[in-house]
Amino acid sequence: MKITFQVLCFLLLSVGAYSQSSDGVISIIPQPVSIVKGTGHFALPKSVVIQAAEMPELTHTVAMLRERLSESTGYRVISVTSSPAPTIKLQLNTQPDSRLGNEGYNLSVTPTHIVIKANKAAGLFYGAQSLIQLFPEEIESKVQVNRASWLIPVAEITDYPKLGWRGLMFDVARHFFTKAEVKQYIDAMSRYKYNLLHLHLTDDEGWRIEIKGLPRLTEVGAWRVNRTGTFGDFIPPTPNEARDYGGFYTQEDIKELIKYAKERFIDIMPEIDVPGHSLAAIAAYPDLSCTPEAVNYKPRSGEKIMDWSGGAPPKALIDNTLCPANEKAYVFMDTVLSQIAKLFPFEYIHLGGDEAPINYWQNNEQVKALMVREGMKDIKEVQGYFTKRVEKIVESKGKKLMAWDEVLEGGVSQSTAVMSWRGMKYGIEAAHNKHQVVMSPTTFAYLDYMQSDVISEPKVYASLRLNKSYEFEPVPDGVDPQYIKGGQANLWTEQIYNIRQAEYMTWPRGFAIAESVWSPKNKKNWPDFFNRVESHFKRLDLAEIKYAPSVYDPIFKASKTPDNRLKIELSTEVSGLDIYYSFDNSFPDKFYPKYTTPLIAPIDAFQMKLITYKNGKPVGRMLTMPISELKTRARL
Repeated sequence: MKITFQVLCFLLLSVGAYSQSSDGVISIIPQPVSIVKGTGHFALPKSVVIQAAEMPELTHTVAMLRERLSESTGYRVISVTSSPAPTIKLQLNTQPDSRLGNEGYNLSVTPTHIVIKANKAAGLFYGAQSLIQLFPEEIESKVQVNRASWLIPVAEITDYPKLGWRGLMFDVARHFFTKAEVKQYIDAMSRYKYNLLHLHLTDDEGWRIEIKGLPRLTEVGAWRVNRTGTFGDFIPPTPNEARDYGGFYTQEDIKELIKYAKERFIDIMPEIDVPGHSLAAIAAYPDLSCTPEAVNYKPRSGEKIMDWSGGAPPKALIDNTLCPANEKAYVFMDTVLSQIAKLFPFEYIHLGGDEAPINYWQNNEQVKALMVREGMKDIKEVQGYFTKRVEKIVESKGKKLMAWDEVLEGGVSQSTAVMSWRGMKYGIEAAHNKHQVVMSPTTFAYLDYMQSDVISEPKVYASLRLNKSYEFEPVPDGVDPQYIKGGQANLWTEQIYNIRQAEYMTWPRGFAIAESVWSPKNKKNWPDFFNRVESHFKRLDLAEIKYAPSVYDPIFKASKTPDNRLKIELSTEVSGLDIYYSFDNSFPDKFYPKYTTPLIAPIDAFQMKLITYKNGKPVGRMLTMPISELKTRARL
């Protein structure tokens, strides 16, 4: 009986393995331009031969395929430059296919073999990433998985990107991330065909890159007091607290990261944020400021340094700006940019330009004299003067300037490229004025925003759900597309303390942005996209990449009835979810009341607990909503 039971279990597992991999569902993110499914399946043999030309640009692609196909399957995978019958063939077109450009590919899966063709090595890499996504999710496992077979559907895929700039901004200034952690982030973004990593290297909280001849930038500017909690509301550090939290990248570290990214067809753009957001640099070199008290400044540790009550620009509580009227600031920028330009091959250097407060400038005699000398009538022109001068320095190093959209207010040269973050309108305005534009609006692409209700997410000042991110269209109607370089999502890290939380905040909204900048507009379909997202949740679980399940959380709407009772309406971001709830402090499951109509909270209820189910299984987190919070929202 025991032997019979074991055989039965094996047969059930085998049938399950076959059915999961042979259902013909293709869940590639971002969605390819064209998928034509054929009949049958390709079964990965236990001995795999990858054929590819021996060229440096393909080394990593081949190594990646060998690792991904062998680690989880336990199969033997080798690579050769020539074979009479390769399992997988990576082939550069001898006659370029005009549709594919530099990053497109054709992926052909037959019952006996696989061929990936492209005009350039980048296309072969992206084709290889799509191939991995065709396999069952267990292909992502870091340990061997015993399956009866590894099947993928027969298909012909033609694919190429909509936009050339497909970026993620990673803020390593507010919290420092090690070289290994940046590589981990690069690996994750390369899975989804991103090709630009924007490294935010400097800010009030830290200067993260070695500049030879300016040692205090990293000796002083890279370190602060370690605090944990809600960043921005920390108690100001005392003079005797240790400033031992932080770090920086040596120039050799930067070269290593650039090489690592380039092997994955990702460029790295550096950002040195000036003239605002410069407290770490000023703490290191106070003579970059026009404010005498700067000699006492230290890098910010999370205490409040800006007053936003009057809106933008903020009122600075301390002067965190490089002084536009101080010639030492331009000598400093020349030294920094000389080394940045030599380190980073990418054509653009980002110089920030955002959120520069003006209240210290307004009261500074040197700035007043500058305005008189240069014939300026408005304080905003002071930043324009600074931007134009540093742009000349950038151009003298053979690079181009990019900056946040605030620089438009002070006037910039035609050659300045604009990254539009305050919604889409400034990018549209810049494009109409024939500036090159990268769209990265808070409306769709700010990954530091909460993904669900404030009761379940790290609290920041705004929310951005997955379905809203998926609405991102980087090329707006009525704008000449030649001026839209592409799109980008931004991950600011004030409230992000470690790489696991960075992953949590990036995925799955990073899927939505990836599809918005790669896939044709007419291919976007929210229900289809979310079906693929759920498939990739399983992949990320096996790949040990963290993601947010916030999309399953219920959405609350609180209001008051005519007799001043609390009315609660619930909805969900995706269809097919059931919400179960309790008011009695117990933990609900599918045997508790299911939400079907608006609820009136019991008069003495203290809290509401909720959980979402899909197809009879829990998918959401157990949430606890205080009744007091709902009453506040209902203005009761």
